[in-house]
Amino acid sequence: MLSLVTYLRERPGARVGEVARAFGITERELVGDLNVLPMCGTSFRGGDLLDIDTDGERIWWHNADDVAQPLRLSSDEAISLLVAARAVAGLPGLRERDRAALTRAVAKLESAAGDAAEGSARVGVTFEAEGSVFADADRAITERRRLWLRYYSSGRGEMTEREVDPIRLITEGHTYLEGWCRLSEDRRIFRLDRIADIRVLDVPADPPPLELRDLSEGLVRPAEDDPQVVLDVGPGGRWVTEYYTYEDAAELPDGGLRITLRTPDPSGLLRLALRLGADGRIISPADLAAQARETAAGALALYSSALYSSESESEGSEG
Repeated sequence: MLSLVTYLRERPGARVGEVARAFGITERELVGDLNVLPMCGTSFRGGDLLDIDTDGERIWWHNADDVAQPLRLSSDEAISLLVAARAVAGLPGLRERDRAALTRAVAKLESAAGDAAEGSARVGVTFEAEGSVFADADRAITERRRLWLRYYSSGRGEMTEREVDPIRLITEGHTYLEGWCRLSEDRRIFRLDRIADIRVLDVPADPPPLELRDLSEGLVRPAEDDPQVVLDVGPGGRWVTEYYTYEDAAELPDGGLRITLRTPDPSGLLRLALRLGADGRIISPADLAAQARETAAGALALYSSALYSSESESEGSEG
């Protein structure tokens, strides 16, 4: 995005399609970046933020001259940047040339920050598992090597082991690995935060020739012949539209939504129905709605049985 700012400054009124091609991204990704840039600038004062917008065809930067001052970091900004850079430099699996570049950048920042840099040395950051998973996946792509994964499939509700020839990493809300799965002998998308374990194998990756999917309309695009599911959610369940691809979301009188979506595996929505609880129910198809009711009743029965057993044991010990 820093390069994008420089690019746009030198090309007033640049066309959206040309800029996207120049950076090797989709127009949708570019527009997403353009929505972020107006929140960036030399300070949080309105006049110092980047005034960049687009009419869908061209991109305009209205205050390029006003914010073209050399960057000056405050003490807290310098400390935050140093802590983040050191943390990323310590990621396992990071390419050595990237680690070396970060190390040089940290040295320059420390020199420029002066006394402020001392505070950053007392702060450490530990990444959750996804950080190391990303590093291993990125290394496997760079070195063209196969990956072994232990992966949680939310649709089937089980952990599977598989070997994957990685193709690319994709970020859309979450970060995903696209690759050729040797277990299913097909292209698959894996969410990094659902990868429980990962290893880079000493086997060359050899995915079949594949045309990269167009992601301009989103990562997940159900097929037109996939089964249709309708569910009602209350006000507390409106978040479903932020995490699931849907065809329609009609307002309901109580402030909820009637959501229509398609999925190749409707049974995978049972977990969503249980999670929603009183905030949602499946309307159709009827057999899926009945299955959701049976699953919820079974879970409640198990819970009641366990609670009764616990109370009985407690009474027995008191006696």
